[in-house]
Amino acid sequence: MRTKQELSDAIRQRQRAVLIVNAKSRRGRQFYTDAVRRLTDAGFELIASYPVDEPGELERSLDEAVRMAPDLLIAGGGDGTIGAAARQLAHRDIALGLLPLGTTNNFARTLGIPIDLDAAVRVISSGKVIDVDLGLAGDLPFANHVGIGLSAEVMLRTPPRLKRVVGKFAYPTTAAALMARHRPLRVSVRTASSNRDFQTHQLYVANGGHQAGRPITADANADDRLLVAYPVGGATRHSLLGATVRNAATGHRRTLRHDPFLAVGELLVETDRPAPVEIDGEVGGETPIRLRVDANALRVMAAAGTVDH
Repeated sequence: MRTKQELSDAIRQRQRAVLIVNAKSRRGRQFYTDAVRRLTDAGFELIASYPVDEPGELERSLDEAVRMAPDLLIAGGGDGTIGAAARQLAHRDIALGLLPLGTTNNFARTLGIPIDLDAAVRVISSGKVIDVDLGLAGDLPFANHVGIGLSAEVMLRTPPRLKRVVGKFAYPTTAAALMARHRPLRVSVRTASSNRDFQTHQLYVANGGHQAGRPITADANADDRLLVAYPVGGATRHSLLGATVRNAATGHRRTLRHDPFLAVGELLVETDRPAPVEIDGEVGGETPIRLRVDANALRVMAAAGTVDH
C-alpha cells in the first residue's frame, strides 16, 4: 500500500483514471459527456468510462474498474453511487474522486467537494489524497448514513413503477402514504459508556456532517472517528415533520454537545420490534444492528488545503 503522498504523486504524474457515472442520477446523463470532456481536458487518461443506467450495472462496473487497478476511480452520481464506490474501495490502494451529481450529495458536502462540475474536476486534478472514515453496519461499509424506521420503510415500499414515472418524487409520495399508519419505534442505543432510549419514527446514524443536503451539526465530519446517532422528532407524526424543518434550519448552528446527538465510535441499536434498516439509501437488513467506525478506511481526492487527521 502506497502512502497518501505517493498516491497523490502518482495521480498527478500519470493521471490514469476510470470514470463511472450514474446516468440515472439527477444530473448524471446530462453531465456524463461533459465530465469525460472536462477530465480529458484536465489531462486525465480515462482507461475506461461507464455511463451506468441499468440495475446491477453499477456493481459490475465497479468490479471491472477495481480489476484495472487505476490510481484513481472517479464516481459521478448521488450518495448511493458514492456509497457503492466507497464500499468497493475500502482499504484499497485506489483513491476515490467525487463528481457530486445527485440530489443531496451529503458525502461530498461533508468532504467540502464543490457541487459545481468544473470546480469538482479542479479538486480531482489539483487536490491531494486524504483518508477518511467509513461506518460499518455489521460488516457492510457505509459512507454517509444508516436510517432506521420510516426512511427504510419508504425505500422498501416505494413501487419501482412509481420511481420510473415520477423519479425522486416517488419517495415523499410514498412517505406521505406510510405516515398515516406508521407506528413509532421504541429505540435503545447502547454504547460502552451509556444507554439512550427514544420513542421516534426515525433514527439516523451518520458518518459525517450532512443529511438531506443540510448540515447536521457544525462540528461533525467524516474524519473524526465518530458516528452520530440522533432521532428525528418524537412519537407523534407532527414532531417528525417539525424536527425535519428545524434540523434543516438550525443544523449549521448546533454542535455534537447538543441533545439529542450521541457521538461515539461504536453502538448497538435495538428496537421494540424488528425494523428495516437502510444503508446509504439501500435497504440492508433489520434491527438489532451493531454500528462502528472503520477509521481512515477510504482514500479520496480532496482540495489541497483540506485538513487530514
